[in-house]
Amino acid sequence: MTRTNIPSLNDAPSILLVHGALTDASVWNEVTRRLQAGGHTVSAPALAMRSLDKDAAYVAGVLGRIPGPVVLVGHSYAGAVISHPAIAACDNVKALVFIAAFQPDAGEAAGELNEKFPGSLLTPDNLNVVPNPNGGQDLTLRPERFAEVYAADVDRAHAAVMAASQRPVEPGVLGQQLPGEPAWRTLPSWALVSTSDRSLPPAILRFMAERAGSHVVKVDSSHAAPVSQPAAVTDLILQAVNTSASADAISH
Repeated sequence: MTRTNIPSLNDAPSILLVHGALTDASVWNEVTRRLQAGGHTVSAPALAMRSLDKDAAYVAGVLGRIPGPVVLVGHSYAGAVISHPAIAACDNVKALVFIAAFQPDAGEAAGELNEKFPGSLLTPDNLNVVPNPNGGQDLTLRPERFAEVYAADVDRAHAAVMAASQRPVEPGVLGQQLPGEPAWRTLPSWALVSTSDRSLPPAILRFMAERAGSHVVKVDSSHAAPVSQPAAVTDLILQAVNTSASADAISH
C-alpha cells in the first residue's frame, strides 16, 4: 500500500511579508494576526526604499536568516523587490505572492509600468516631493489625497493614520530597472488584482499577472488590499503556502 504524504502545519513554509511604498510593515498587521492565529510563522521587515537593488539585497539577507522554506509576499512596490534576481538566488523561496503589486520583467521599472495603462491617481498634483535631510528626496502622497488615491475602502480614521505615518520612497527608485531575469520566471506565483485600485490601474495588474503565469484572484479593493481585504489576502497567501507544502511533501 502506498502512503500519501499529507503536509501538516509543521511542514508549512514560513511567510515573509514585504510592504510597498507609502506604507510601512504595519500595512500587514491584520494579515499577520490572521496567519499567526493559524499557527504560521510570519516576518514583516521594513524597507528603506532608497534603492531597488539594496532593498532586494536586504530582503535576501532576511531570507538567509530564516530556516527552511519561505513563501515571499510583496505589496505594491515590493513586487519589484521580490521579483529581483537576488531573490531568485535564494534557495529557500518556494513561491511568490503579489498583492496589488508590480511584477516587472528584465529592464522594466515600476514607474514605467504604472504609466502603461491609464487610471493611476499617483499624479504630480497628488504627490509631495521634498529634500531628504540625509540626501536625495522623499516622495509621499498628500495627506488629504491619501484616502482617495490609496485607501478608498479603508475606514476614514484608519486611512488618516496611514496618511500621517507614510514611509517615503526615493522617487528615483521607481525608475530603476529590474537588472535581470525576474524571480517569477522560475518560481510559482500568485497575484491579487485589486479591481478598484486608483494607484496601480487594474489593467496593468492583470497584464503583469497574466504575463507571469500567476494564479490570479480578483478582489474588489483599493490599493490598500492588505488593510481593507485582509481575509482575501490571507486566503491567497495560504493557497501558496499549502501548495508549496504539498509539493515539498510529495518530493520527499
